[in-house]
Amino acid sequence: QVQLQESGPGLLKPSQTLSLTCTVSGDSITTEYSDWTWIRQPPGKGLEWIGKIGYSGNTYFSPSLKSRTSMYRDTSKTQFTLQLSSVTPEDTAVYYCARAPAVGSYYFDYWGQGTQVTVSS
Repeated sequence: QVQLQESGPGLLKPSQTLSLTCTVSGDSITTEYSDWTWIRQPPGKGLEWIGKIGYSGNTYFSPSLKSRTSMYRDTSKTQFTLQLSSVTPEDTAVYYCARAPAVGSYYFDYWGQGTQVTVSS
């Protein structure tokens, strides 16, 4: 059974950098053809794809967030991390990590439970 768990601070001030880590169990983040993804849902809005780190370590980001986003992984800990810089209140959302079982897929078969991030002064 694959499980994902998000961790990180729940409250940030504007201009700070958000850093969230997803810890994976039951799978390797280097498993071929899997993408490891971050998704968020602002209050009252739909899901927004943030970006992914592929099984080979390549990263891809949403064009609207690309300038502020980075991702990296620690394969020894089966963790991957999202960093979002210069946050504003518009970055307030529930953040999820998820696995796509195929490269480039927007179907996600395993999700973390989500973690609330609030940006407020």
